[in-house]
Amino acid sequence: MWDGSGVRAPPAWIVRPALAVRGAMGWAHAHMAPPFAVVVERTNAMIEAKALAVLVELRIADHLHGGPRSARELAELAGADADALDRLLAYLVSCGHLGRTKDGRYENNAVSDVLRTDHPESVREWVRFIGAGWQWEIWNQLHHSVMTGESGTVAAHGKPYFEYVNHVNLEAGATFNRALAQLGSIMAPLIVDGYDFSRAGRLCDVGGGSGTLLAELLHRHPAARGVLFELDALHDVARNTLAARGVTDRCELVAGDFFESVPDGCDLYILQAVIHDWDDERSVTILSNVHRAMHPGARLLVIESVLDADGREKEKLTRGFDLLMLVLTGAGRERTLAQFETLFARAGLRLERDITLPSLLHVLDVRVREVPTTGPG
Repeated sequence: MWDGSGVRAPPAWIVRPALAVRGAMGWAHAHMAPPFAVVVERTNAMIEAKALAVLVELRIADHLHGGPRSARELAELAGADADALDRLLAYLVSCGHLGRTKDGRYENNAVSDVLRTDHPESVREWVRFIGAGWQWEIWNQLHHSVMTGESGTVAAHGKPYFEYVNHVNLEAGATFNRALAQLGSIMAPLIVDGYDFSRAGRLCDVGGGSGTLLAELLHRHPAARGVLFELDALHDVARNTLAARGVTDRCELVAGDFFESVPDGCDLYILQAVIHDWDDERSVTILSNVHRAMHPGARLLVIESVLDADGREKEKLTRGFDLLMLVLTGAGRERTLAQFETLFARAGLRLERDITLPSLLHVLDVRVREVPTTGPG
């Protein structure tokens, strides 16, 4: 398996035990300190997230790409107060997010390096998304979401999440879409490596966002053609993505609403990180619309994180995303494999294979469920 930078990514059977070891080390660390100290340390995660967001906004990782610099030099480049910036950077060094030379200058390490604008695996836009003021206003409503099960976005901004980012706060929407595109550019090669797409002649990425996955698929499979089914507002970004990979002539952009219908006549349909945005009823609606569009022999890939059935995740990332879905949308959630299978069955579909990628995303290979025929009476 290869990641977006051409570096070989370890397979899932190595990643899982590695994360288990990391989780055990975290458990051991927590139990080596007094409980009050663990709580205080963990609540400082708020400071850590905001400090990283400021680091990104000031483009510190970019300024350090040419080599180490002092806090004063960086402050001049960023237009910041030298003493205050020095304190911020020193904190991030203590967290392991930045390096420091023996003479006290700051330098990039492996973590800060991926916050550069031009890094092939940059996640700077994800940090900007998580650290944005409008996003924190939503998280301030987590108590409301826990008490009611309702969206923190509605409580904070008066609109459902996708309406807010697509129609009310367009700057927030641009930040959100860039963040998803960056994560998508890292995940796309792992997905293309992890599943055999060679037999698909015409693919439809339903709710495909900026087109990152579809562009990678078409680039790697020159005989394939694609349909990107997405809101019209994202088509300009998608055109740029497809053009950058040289596949524009093999991809059709179709605007529409997957709650109404999806384009028919494709060999393979893809729903990547779509189902987790919605409650069961709306998820079944989306899946049913895909089912109606599928001709005999067509396949659907549902690409999502999957929760452990016993609720004891060794890696807390998926549980964190589950809370993110709660507070952003109220309706969305991460699911266990059994919960996905229930949704598929309700939509007349069945799970044929579950492929775990090195990123620990799951590719759920779904087919139309055959209805048993009964003999004469």
